[in-house]
Amino acid sequence: MNGQEFVIVVLLLVFAFSLAKRRVGFRHGWDRAPVEDNQETLRLREEVRELKERIQVLERITVDKENSLAKEIESLRSH
Repeated sequence: MNGQEFVIVVLLLVFAFSLAKRRVGFRHGWDRAPVEDNQETLRLREEVRELKERIQVLERITVDKENSLAKEIESLRSH
């Protein structure tokens, strides 16, 4: 076996092993996200939920202030 044949055989072996590794990995679920990512996702979902609640409170406060301010202006106009 000369040098060129040896290089080709090594490249074919590397290619075959990488394919085999990928197939075994997919069967065993190695492509799934780690548990830490799932915990991080849950934490972020909870944070988003809390922020949405805060936004709702702020919207309610803003609308209430606008309504009370409009009422005060109307009461001043009528006097």
